[in-house]
Amino acid sequence: MLIPFSMKNFLQLLCYSKVPAAGLADTVKGGLILKSVSNDVYQNLAVEDWIHDHMNLDGNPVLFFWRNSPSVVIGRHQNPWQECNLNLMREKGIKLARRRSGGGTVYHDMGNINLTFFTTKGKYDRMQNLKLIVRALNAVQPQLDVQATRRLDLLLDGQFKISGTASKIGRTTAYHHCTLLCNTDRTFLSSVLKSPYQGIKSNATASIPSAVKNLLEKDPALTCEVLMDAVAAEYAAYHQIENHITLIDPADETLFPGINNKARELRTWEWTYGRTPKFSISTSFNVSDGQSHLEIKVHIDIKNGRIQVCNIEAPDNWLPLEVCDKLNSSLMDSKFCPIETTMLMNILLRTCPEDHELYSKWNILCEKIKGIM
Repeated sequence: MLIPFSMKNFLQLLCYSKVPAAGLADTVKGGLILKSVSNDVYQNLAVEDWIHDHMNLDGNPVLFFWRNSPSVVIGRHQNPWQECNLNLMREKGIKLARRRSGGGTVYHDMGNINLTFFTTKGKYDRMQNLKLIVRALNAVQPQLDVQATRRLDLLLDGQFKISGTASKIGRTTAYHHCTLLCNTDRTFLSSVLKSPYQGIKSNATASIPSAVKNLLEKDPALTCEVLMDAVAAEYAAYHQIENHITLIDPADETLFPGINNKARELRTWEWTYGRTPKFSISTSFNVSDGQSHLEIKVHIDIKNGRIQVCNIEAPDNWLPLEVCDKLNSSLMDSKFCPIETTMLMNILLRTCPEDHELYSKWNILCEKIKGIM
């Protein structure tokens, strides 16, 4: 049963708070089942941070359901250039987010359910949560063959991944979140989770590609709503709490003081790209020169999302050496980002003599460089 977040629910939430609420002497015991009314990936990730940082989970576990508009979510220690097709994502308006937990990269849309299990550190048990989901699925469709693996994934029919796992363990609290593929766009999923960038060298955590399948493909009755209700019922039964799914608005500061600051931080370039572990790109591409093709070599070192070493080598009969040197020096310490690179290259071009052929080659080079970003 769905319940909007009323003042009564708010007071109950305050009872969970690690900071005691004025006038509330008793602590509510039991647990909560929450569902976000937002489809914004940054707001929903901020809810996870807020609950982890502010709620007293001792004897009060929380299950949080959330779904997002098309987004790609990378793990805390991952490299987005290595994990996804950023150019395609920009073209299609697909958001990129970096979560605070580890693990691999996932594609989110409204056909993909996200479930976050919050507990104390001592009660943290990912396999228990996955088995709970399996029981819920079998309660809806007993013929489903779904198993939890040692890698803490859920496999359908022994071969298709329908859920991946990640987690964050704090000093006293922890959360385990996982996905559940119901009716996601598998064409988009495979397209955006395939990096086109060549020559990347990185120690960042790499995702492990897997064959996936939607539960709705197995049984048209397995809609997102049906699955969330089933998991909520199983969770309530397991924790012996009321089977109430409470609707929350992640942007409501009266319910979650300070949460919009958390969401704003998750949206920043510095968090999303700047937290990428140090990496390098060594690649090359061909450009036309009359009837022939010439090779341009590129080596770039990136740290904290910014260019630390830049070495773009073009044949000097195609682009003067001094122009290449200016380009290499101008990109130093800039963001490894097509927008900033375009701006810097346009500024640099204004310092060059007016020459139609030079301008044409410069634009070609600019597009090639942006293509690896």
